[in-house]
Amino acid sequence: MSTNTSPAIAVQLYSLRNYTKDFAELIRTVAGVGYSAVELVGTPGLSGANVAAILQENGVQAVSAHVGIQGLRDDLAGAIAFHQAVGNSHLIVPAPPSELREAADATAWRSLGAELGGFAARCADAGMSVGYHNHWWEMAEVDGKRIIDWLLEGDTSGRVFLELDLAWAVKGGGDPLAILQQYAGRCPRVHAKDLAQPGENADQMGLADVGYGTLDWDALIPAAKAAGATAFVVEHDLPADAVASVRRSLEFLRGRV
Repeated sequence: MSTNTSPAIAVQLYSLRNYTKDFAELIRTVAGVGYSAVELVGTPGLSGANVAAILQENGVQAVSAHVGIQGLRDDLAGAIAFHQAVGNSHLIVPAPPSELREAADATAWRSLGAELGGFAARCADAGMSVGYHNHWWEMAEVDGKRIIDWLLEGDTSGRVFLELDLAWAVKGGGDPLAILQQYAGRCPRVHAKDLAQPGENADQMGLADVGYGTLDWDALIPAAKAAGATAFVVEHDLPADAVASVRRSLEFLRGRV
């Protein structure tokens, strides 16, 4: 993407998982809100060709997808074929295996990074990239280093990219500005998510619509762009009104990215 082109603003479809299970209706809805890009989550029980057709009918592009690590372990070739048909080239592991969540084991996290690096090498032959999406627990330090650093260090090839979830980084005590600078050139996707004021939105996991919480977007947006972000992916894990939430976040980010 040209440096003169503004990054895409996409929506992670997980944000609307409770809105409808009908993929065609879901894509019509996000297109109606104003999104021309989405980040897929899983496979909606459709073939890659069918997903591609629905996206095309609505003028929407898949800029990335969350793909569980077990799916890559079980059938990497199938995942590659599906996303080739969809037209998506960025596969992102959204979380570690359950046994690793919040585990203080640097060796295990390095091993996960090495495993992702192996997937990335195989995907590169198909013109695809593999990334990792953080939660708050990867901001914890183990043996003098953050877990996310152990993971990315484990990928000695440097192929695995970081989809930095800005809000989860802050929740975990991390500094997203420093992390973006540290991994500049390795952050083609960032998750645009916001944290509510302390004590607010308890029924929404303490999250807020983008621009209506506590994150410093005036600093984060240029830092993410400088780190190589070509898509900002809106996400709210438990919105009170999913459609209203992703619309509000889009309206805030338009003209800012």
